[in-house]
Amino acid sequence: MRTVLQIVLFFIAVFLGYLIYASIQKPITFEKEKNKRYEVTIQKLKDIRKAQLAFKDVNGRFTGSWDTLIHFVKYDSLKLVRKIGMLTDSMIEKGINEKKALQLGLIVRDTIKENVLTSVFSANYPIDQLRYIPVPDTVAEFAMGATIITTGSGIKVPVFEARAHNNVLLHDLDRQLVINLNDQRRMVDKYPGLKVGSLVEANNNTGNWE
Repeated sequence: MRTVLQIVLFFIAVFLGYLIYASIQKPITFEKEKNKRYEVTIQKLKDIRKAQLAFKDVNGRFTGSWDTLIHFVKYDSLKLVRKIGMLTDSMIEKGINEKKALQLGLIVRDTIKENVLTSVFSANYPIDQLRYIPVPDTVAEFAMGATIITTGSGIKVPVFEARAHNNVLLHDLDRQLVINLNDQRRMVDKYPGLKVGSLVEANNNTGNWE
């Protein structure tokens, strides 16, 4: 009987030890996976910002449409200035400024057009995937919008915002830990997830991780 009791107590001790280990390991595992997903999502948001800034350079505004943005990157062009040559010390000594050097053909400044995709990203960049949040086992798009706001000084400023909520980013992780993380963000009036730009203030298209 004593031997049986010792065996039972041993297994209870092992079980309790496992529970303690799991309770310690769970938030560590959660944090590690969260950081991994945040890293790739932040890179995606940076790419969205690049695409939006290129769109604004051409159109004078941002867009809230994924179809419009992706079509622009795939098929539109940017005007770039090709620079060949520069003012040398000898030119300056002779009183030749850049305007005169251009007239004399000593330096060249040509405006050329280059495809947005190759100019901003690369020819093999998977631009059709730009809209999707990079999380496993789900297909979800970043929420994106664009508008024009008026600053306190009366200046109209085009703005955009792209965001991914923690409920999507961390959808298959420990639910209670996700809830706790969201509550922590809300307590300090922060968005519970990752986003770039803002639809309510001109924040220079900053990401909330920066």
